[in-house]
Amino acid sequence: MNFVVSSTDLLKHLRVVSKVVSSKNTLPILDNFLFDLKGKTLTITGSDLETTLITKIELENVDGEGNVAIEVNKLLNLLGLLPELPLNFNIDSDKNIVNITSESGKYSFPFMDGDEFPKIPDFEAESTIVKFTGNVLASGIDKTLFATANDELRPVMNGIFVEIEEGKATFVSSDSHKLVRYIRTDVNSEAASSFILPKKPASILKNSLTKDDTLIEVRFDKKNAVFTYNEFTLVARLVEGTYPNYNSVIPTDLPNRLLVDRLAFLNRLKLVTILANQASFLVKLKITPNKLFVSAQDVDFASSGIEEIDSHYEGDEMEIGFKGTFLQDILSNISASDIILQLNDPSRAGIIVPNDKDNEHEDVLMLIMPMML
Repeated sequence: MNFVVSSTDLLKHLRVVSKVVSSKNTLPILDNFLFDLKGKTLTITGSDLETTLITKIELENVDGEGNVAIEVNKLLNLLGLLPELPLNFNIDSDKNIVNITSESGKYSFPFMDGDEFPKIPDFEAESTIVKFTGNVLASGIDKTLFATANDELRPVMNGIFVEIEEGKATFVSSDSHKLVRYIRTDVNSEAASSFILPKKPASILKNSLTKDDTLIEVRFDKKNAVFTYNEFTLVARLVEGTYPNYNSVIPTDLPNRLLVDRLAFLNRLKLVTILANQASFLVKLKITPNKLFVSAQDVDFASSGIEEIDSHYEGDEMEIGFKGTFLQDILSNISASDIILQLNDPSRAGIIVPNDKDNEHEDVLMLIMPMML
């Protein structure tokens, strides 16, 4: 089995696939890429058993077919130091050696039997197929990934809940302190269904999806989902379980409304959070009709800071506390220039929404729980 491939083209694909490979694998075979050559198509696979990422490269110069497992780190380190040039891969099955030849050098190292690599799980006959554009799916993951939990007791909270309805998709995440609900009404779907996407495959998709109108097919059943896009196929084991009724925790009667410049609020929040207590990161908001005062203090270290921002407020003057780092996360994941903070009283959750929509087909809502002052 022999083939010739561009070093930069191969490295580009391998770097994406390597994101799925774990640094601590229970099976030695998972420390390898699976190279599978059929015809003129080279298929490269990486896996950690829970998530599998597959890519394909079309080649011109090939001889033979077969599959081998090549060590991830060794190959990445080698390609990372080579300039752009054609590489000749020669697989010596008798000696179990990969020989890589360039115009100036030759490199050899052992490989493992490709047949030992884990197989992709079979899907149930009654699986669901939904089509997203790259922009919709990437936006849904971008807006919600940061709010997922790390809760061993409630694994369903550790992923993004994707709820499909006719022509509509809702992405939800929550860690019990903050919640994000992102709705898109431009989705190609007919049947109602849902799944919980774990954090790792969501992060891989976030970094490898193209934010354009390219259609992405998502097929899923009760246990697995497969995302087919561009030159990649990602197979993910889903989180099993029932996601909580997120709508029940979103308050509807919020009479107090603060309109403020998002970036001004975020930048001043970052300043005062530096001087907050490093255990709680408690930040106090004092809200008046025309001014928002953002303050924090650390009594143990005699540190404090306060900033004021021009704003517009309709409602009763209020002082309310939030965790500064959580509030920064929310403001950093909204793209609008102005945001509206909707409140009831200092003991109840606040809702943050953009003042203007970037897209008529999207609706984003972020909830944050208060802290006692």
